[in-house]
Amino acid sequence: MDMHTVVLGTSGTTARDVIAVAREDARVELSAEAVAALAAAREIVDALAAKPDPVYGVSTGFGALATRHIGQDLRTRLQRNIVRSHAAGMGPRVEREVVRALMFLRLKTVASGRTGVRPAVAQTMADVLNAGITPVVHEYGSLGCSGDLAPLSHCALTLMGEGDAEGPDGTVRPAGELLAAHGITPVELHEKEGLALLNGTDGMLGMLVMALADLKTLYTSADITAALSLEALLGTDRVLAPELHAIRPHPGQAASADNMLRVLAGSGLTGRHAEITGDAPRVQDAYSVRCAPQVNGAGRDTLDHARLVADRELASAVDNPVVLPDGRVESNGNFHGAPVAYVLDFLAIAAADLGSITERRTDRLLDKNRSHGLPPFLADDPGVDSGLMIAQYTQAALVSEMKRLAVPASADSIPSSAMQEDHVSMGWSAARKLRTAVDNLARIVAVELYAATRALELRAAEGLVPAPASQAAVDALRAAGVQGPGPDRFLSPDLAAAHAFVRAGKLVAAVEPVTGPLA
Repeated sequence: MDMHTVVLGTSGTTARDVIAVAREDARVELSAEAVAALAAAREIVDALAAKPDPVYGVSTGFGALATRHIGQDLRTRLQRNIVRSHAAGMGPRVEREVVRALMFLRLKTVASGRTGVRPAVAQTMADVLNAGITPVVHEYGSLGCSGDLAPLSHCALTLMGEGDAEGPDGTVRPAGELLAAHGITPVELHEKEGLALLNGTDGMLGMLVMALADLKTLYTSADITAALSLEALLGTDRVLAPELHAIRPHPGQAASADNMLRVLAGSGLTGRHAEITGDAPRVQDAYSVRCAPQVNGAGRDTLDHARLVADRELASAVDNPVVLPDGRVESNGNFHGAPVAYVLDFLAIAAADLGSITERRTDRLLDKNRSHGLPPFLADDPGVDSGLMIAQYTQAALVSEMKRLAVPASADSIPSSAMQEDHVSMGWSAARKLRTAVDNLARIVAVELYAATRALELRAAEGLVPAPASQAAVDALRAAGVQGPGPDRFLSPDLAAAHAFVRAGKLVAAVEPVTGPLA
């Protein structure tokens, strides 16, 4: 269902519009300004094409073959052939939302009037998106330089009525059949148009935009689960005082501390370790509890930096060559994915560290020697059942995978195109592994949520009163059908349901009516 209409002009787009088109099937339209800019740039390309002098991308071959001048009688064939030859992707299909983001962002650059593509081709791109037709794009085929070449080529094939695509009903059919069924005429590409449809970093940018949206929710969720664990472990909330974070003024750190403090407001557990357990007063909590704002906050600041890069890219026109405002058509290197690749890798590193500290708190909740009175593994009948022992194993396995996913893809490069393209960004690979890391992080946070809410229920059974926001989290999780171990409940940990609860942002939604909007 269309949520709203996104109108593309010449000055780029927003992250919200990318999400709307990719995930919500929003309709796409070209503004009158964009259509006029497309037509003006096309006149420049047509004039150059009529001249005898070779112009890269207009009347030459591509990449290492750019030295060959192509006569007018072969240029339509040249543009068609670059799409066909570059559609060499392999491996599993890429997710529908990624392909829609890829197509929309390519259309964003085309609409800028800097590519020389005809208005009719741009309109066909919009028509395909609006029809819910999704080209079949494969996992492998982009080096993140000279554009996400193979992925974008498979999209361009669909515009030509070739290759396979998925219809709005989810069935994969020949693209020509799907276009015909929706009254869309396949395009015949003219000078420069085949190259212009392939030469962008749109896939990695689309995945960055969606990862940023997902991670924003996950970082808030992780602040909440860290607060729940602190409370269940009878920790002190004094370390969350704003004056402590003001003397180390990282904005993300202050935001995370404030989130945790608001979740813990009104708790009957925090700071009462000696009173409740009879042990000596605790001087300070373990790092995984005490330093949660510092770790979560550093990740938040990383998100802000990555968002700055994404916003700049969303305002960019990435193509080679480009049509400049003064009428020149110039080659350039703006298709290189380094700016996007770096932040994709940086986000994977931050997510891995957040997963690591989250798992340490879960382990502490399950260890009777460190949990301050909680039963071993939070089991209902320790020894007869193992409680959440293996839930923590699953979480640990995910954390280990996160560390592998944090190895930077952008630190690698491999030469291609007969050494013409001798340094590449590997940004597509960075984006693909970040998508896995984001989903894994949601699972890791879900395990902590499962364990912390179980621990708080056990504390409540002893007559201790959790914070109102904590109780809201427990109640929402149970209302969603996520049951913890215990009498009359499922013995097996319901981790998949907890993951779905966190991934959908339901934890944040459950807590905010009590705390107010969280950062």
